[in-house]
Amino acid sequence: MLGIYRSCFYSYYSFSWCSGGEDQSIRLWKVITGQCFSVIQGHTSRVGSITFNADGQILVSASDDGTIKLWDTLSNMPLKTLRGERPYELMDITGAIGLTETQKTTLKALGAIEDEGYHP
Repeated sequence: MLGIYRSCFYSYYSFSWCSGGEDQSIRLWKVITGQCFSVIQGHTSRVGSITFNADGQILVSASDDGTIKLWDTLSNMPLKTLRGERPYELMDITGAIGLTETQKTTLKALGAIEDEGYHP
């Protein structure tokens, strides 16, 4: 699915463009042909910023999912995921009572964890 692109960056090293956008993916494009030659998946929200390192070997992407990912441009595999600590990081809300599903979803987005298989 092609969508709205939020960021685009040119690599002098590989003569490629990369784009990131609403569809949560990163696309690599050949400048000469204008064709997409690779699609990288791994974010869970839109990709708002992307860049290559100086030698074009690493692609860096930042997403609204709160992560920054480093990718190997030869294999398109993730090298590292960076995430700042969230306010409720690793707070276990398994079995918590008095929380609505919306509240649980919000807490999990802020780092809380819940054992989905737990049934009292």
